[in-house]
Amino acid sequence: MLVRQERIAFLLLCFVSVSIIATTFILSGIDKSILASDYTPRSDEGSLVHLEGEIKEVHTTKTGGHILATINGTAVFIPATLAGEVVLHEGDYVSLYGLVQTYQGEREVVLNSHSDITILNKR
Repeated sequence: MLVRQERIAFLLLCFVSVSIIATTFILSGIDKSILASDYTPRSDEGSLVHLEGEIKEVHTTKTGGHILATINGTAVFIPATLAGEVVLHEGDYVSLYGLVQTYQGEREVVLNSHSDITILNKR
């Protein structure tokens, strides 16, 4: 049998667990467009941004199988774990959501999921 303090601790743990699970489900249902801001060169590191435009350049890295694209002069990085699920061509018009990061002194937008990019118009 649990003593009074153990019962209180157990109930608090249950409450926190249920709260975290509920928050996860609620936040996963929120559209990213509500949380994201339009990308600018002044966007904060780590912020969720929206970028839309024509792909001017796209290629796969020599090592790692990542995809690098240039959209409106902004570098976009698609990790190898997503690269197999995304087919992009120069001239495609896309809308995407990603996190801003700096790599070797250059700003880029990094995708986290294949659902973060939508091809609006193929070339």
